Amino acid sequence: MSNVDATRSAPVENRLYADTAELVSFYDESFHLTECSARHRKAYAVDSLVDATLWHVYPELLADATKSAVEFVLASGLPRTVEIANVKTGDERTLIIFRSSGGIGIIEAESTSSFHRTYSQSEKDRALLLHQATHDVLTGLPNRRQFSDQLRGALPISEGSKLALMQIDLDDFKPVNDTLGHGAGDTVLKMAAERIRSVLGDQEFAYRLAGDEFAVIQWRGNQPKEAERLAEALVSVFKEPFTVGGINVFVGASVGIAVAPTDGNEFEQLMKAADIALYAAKKDGRHRARTFTRAMLIVLEQREMLRRSLRTALSEGQFFVQYQPLVTPSFSVAGFEALLRWRHPTVGVIPPNVFIPMAEMDGLMSEIGQWALETACREAMKWPAHFTVAVNLSPAEFLHAGLTDRIAQTLDLVGIRADRLELEITESVLLERTINNLDTLNTLNMLGVQISLDDFGTYYSSLSYLKNFPFDTIKIDQYFIKDLENDEKSQTIVRSIVALAHGLGMNVTAEGVETAEQAAWLSKTGCDRLQGYYLGRPMPPSKIDAFLHKFASTVPLGETPISSPNPAFEP
Repeated sequence: MSNVDATRSAPVENRLYADTAELVSFYDESFHLTECSARHRKAYAVDSLVDATLWHVYPELLADATKSAVEFVLASGLPRTVEIANVKTGDERTLIIFRSSGGIGIIEAESTSSFHRTYSQSEKDRALLLHQATHDVLTGLPNRRQFSDQLRGALPISEGSKLALMQIDLDDFKPVNDTLGHGAGDTVLKMAAERIRSVLGDQEFAYRLAGDEFAVIQWRGNQPKEAERLAEALVSVFKEPFTVGGINVFVGASVGIAVAPTDGNEFEQLMKAADIALYAAKKDGRHRARTFTRAMLIVLEQREMLRRSLRTALSEGQFFVQYQPLVTPSFSVAGFEALLRWRHPTVGVIPPNVFIPMAEMDGLMSEIGQWALETACREAMKWPAHFTVAVNLSPAEFLHAGLTDRIAQTLDLVGIRADRLELEITESVLLERTINNLDTLNTLNMLGVQISLDDFGTYYSSLSYLKNFPFDTIKIDQYFIKDLENDEKSQTIVRSIVALAHGLGMNVTAEGVETAEQAAWLSKTGCDRLQGYYLGRPMPPSKIDAFLHKFASTVPLGETPISSPNPAFEP
């Protein structure tokens, strides 16, 4: 392929520059010319060269000092300005060298007898500003402005062509900023840009859109196969840790793929398809790539319908609370956990793991959580005076201002003793605003409310939490209970948690107890409370009295094993 054909094979890359009156040229990472402005093409007789390279066009850059500047730009992504003199005529020229998506670009300001023009400093500055306006300063990648210009310019795709758009979000980037500072975050972003560049080939161009959001445009005929290949390479290249200040941090990547014209042949259509695919990748567990399908769009539309319905669910009385018993090893009921549910008028009962994240995102969780808290406390007033009621606090609810005041007001309003209320939080809420979290927990502790650490061992477990935060109870997640009867590792972990909690003066509740054998083993090991289908399913308030009557007549744990779930405990 001639050099002219090669430059024409990149219909998107650097179009913003190619149409200018500047002397602009672009080179890949092997320093082969890939694109140039019409003026540059004429000035350097590019069409007459079989294989033009940077060194053919600017042999002066082979000198040690100037070549090192080129290598610096390629490695760092930061632009450099160098002065060179023509080896034949002695004319001085200023070259602004910058990182482009496929390699490097050069904007030239010259003072030569052939052009009879002297460039002022303001014109040199203008050329540099042109680069800065279209490139991200931190990473050297083209920015959102250039991305939008180039993608809009490429669409609609003509018959027989294929363009793939990849939206890339970094996973677990926020904790880097929060724990190591923004300087470390910037370092990770620069290294992330280099990793993205490292897997790109011909006709594959990267951009930084904002924050930890990147994009790649790929021109290939065999789609979506080629896009999926590149996306998997992008995910894989992020599996190795980033080393920042001697500390290894793990930041992954999720990728959403959309292909034009199949998934959309206009800018907004293709962007929406890629966004939906990225959302699917994150919902599937992150650190992966997903290609847009129509089914994803249906799921998203259903989700948006639920979000709209959620705004009126509380006022229309669609929420309700069920109660699951908490049982001691002596086979007596110690209380119930209140479990929030949503009964949609057309869809039916929607699980909490579906609607609670929506409510948190839309700022509704504080109001919904307050309703659930007051409802559960009022129900608990009908139980025996020694029964406790456990209520879950979502992360958004816990971090909302005024939480402790609302809880204190609820206790006074309902008239329930503070020690009968147990608030359950997960470890994830402790990652945010540590000092404020400690103040909140200490205030709740002073009110006399019990505090339980839910799902211990499954998220961001740290022994420092147990040392620094005033917990009354640790709840062992059902993940460690489900194979307890025949898995020695699970048995060892559960024994360790029980011993650790008791050594710190805390109680232990085991979740997910589904067999008599699990219940007997946990009782023998010293668990203070048990919870699960074997002991009782979640039930409406109207079934609690009947449950307690049946439960009181059942034989103690371990004497007569009963198959799970125990029919005697069904409400």
